[in-house]
Amino acid sequence: MSRLPRTEVLRYTAFSSDPDGGNPAGVVLDAAGLDDGAMLAVAADLGYSETAFLTEPDGRGGHTVRYFSPKAEVPFCGHATVAAALALAERDGPGDLVFTTAAGPVPVGVVRTGGELHATLTSVEPHVLGVTDGDLAEALAALDWPAADLDPALPPRIAYAGARHLVLAAATRERLAGLAYDFTRLETLMHRLDLTTLQLVWRESADVFHVRDPFPVGGVVEDPATGAAAAAFGAYARELALVPDDAVLTLHQGADMGRPGTLTVELRPGDSRVRVSGTGTRIG
Repeated sequence: MSRLPRTEVLRYTAFSSDPDGGNPAGVVLDAAGLDDGAMLAVAADLGYSETAFLTEPDGRGGHTVRYFSPKAEVPFCGHATVAAALALAERDGPGDLVFTTAAGPVPVGVVRTGGELHATLTSVEPHVLGVTDGDLAEALAALDWPAADLDPALPPRIAYAGARHLVLAAATRERLAGLAYDFTRLETLMHRLDLTTLQLVWRESADVFHVRDPFPVGGVVEDPATGAAAAAFGAYARELALVPDDAVLTLHQGADMGRPGTLTVELRPGDSRVRVSGTGTRIG
């Protein structure tokens, strides 16, 4: 980095074993010397949707982690969590980690399977909220989606599992594929509702979904694979009884951007938290 030549920024993609798939993230394993402005500058220079900055290792798998998009800090980022866990596993070996984030503690387990590292994060306590008719109408107007194109079986909600996401379900795969939105109008609404992304979803089958995530508040048109939104969607699906309490869901994301990735969402009986897992690889 030209501004911070002593800052080592690793590059990983999460939720794909192909460097050209999934969601790229920056990882700074030692950010102890960086202030907020420096972290934002690194994230902006890199240009990925998020960069994870780790400090305060405790020697027992614990780290404090902060996440910056090119425009602002976000409370939690799933794909950068996976990327950071994979970077630590490549350096120190697989095992169990705990990331202290602005949203709360996030356990992450990394295992090696068939030669690939595979990370599973466990979300903070999730919740699901309603969305007003006015806010829904504004979101649809910004997307240029007619209300008739929504799937009535998956009603709009705001879901949280570390960050807030507005879940909107398309009635057809074609509707989901047609994403050309008003960046400024959607960004304004998202700031007002404190949203990190919109989780746009189409249900292929009982446990397979296709998703897309506009991310204008981060300065990015679309996020290719969104772990935080996947966790929020798991909470949403359980809250609305769309799936059983012990479901394993497959989310496909990024194909419409040419960066396909796969996120696995696991729900467990008696545990309201949501687990999101996937593989990843270093870029370059």
